[in-house]
Amino acid sequence: MNRLLSATENVAAVFLLAIALLTAGNVVLRDIFSLQIPDWFDGSKQLQAIALFWGIAIATYRGGHICVDILWEHLGDRGRRWLDLFATLVTLGFLAPLAWMVWVKVSGTGTQASSDLRLPLVWFYALGAVGATVAALLGALRAIELARGRASDGGHAPQPEAGHGS
Repeated sequence: MNRLLSATENVAAVFLLAIALLTAGNVVLRDIFSLQIPDWFDGSKQLQAIALFWGIAIATYRGGHICVDILWEHLGDRGRRWLDLFATLVTLGFLAPLAWMVWVKVSGTGTQASSDLRLPLVWFYALGAVGATVAALLGALRAIELARGRASDGGHAPQPEAGHGS
């Protein structure tokens, strides 16, 4: 499981790095040589979509979404687990159809290509679809772990009380 989580994080990170390098490279070329990387804008959009889907996958499993824990903070351990399970199931309820629809988009891409280099868009969409699928699968795994009572704290690490630790 740790390998899958690590691979998911690394895929998201690699595509974020690719966006940064593509954007920075285009800025340097444009400002110094008055040149532009072909398809840099379309490419950066495609890379961002891939990074987002893979990032959603890891955030879903780790329960690391942006959240307000007004209710969660006042619950006991059992209540927190049930609330986390409910939230994970709601998230899964959105991710599973999203993954399906991204695959539908992949199958309907046909011969669409980028404007300058004519790169086939199906490969970008497919990588995003795999990320969306991994997000749904990791959401399901998190729900199973929460239901069995074996999930991690879901990003809700207990805060040490004043004077009781670092």
